[in-house]
Amino acid sequence: MTPNASSPPSRRGLIVLSWLWVAVPLGYGLYELVRKATQLFTG
Repeated sequence: MTPNASSPPSRRGLIVLSWLWVAVPLGYGLYELVRKATQLFTG
């Protein structure tokens, strides 16, 4: 069964929350990686 636009709102909210649970720490980690890498290579 594939998710579609007719899925219940509670299910959609759970999917959004799950993606945020992964995306927020990942985004922060990538931000810190880039920030520290620029410090490393620029002095």
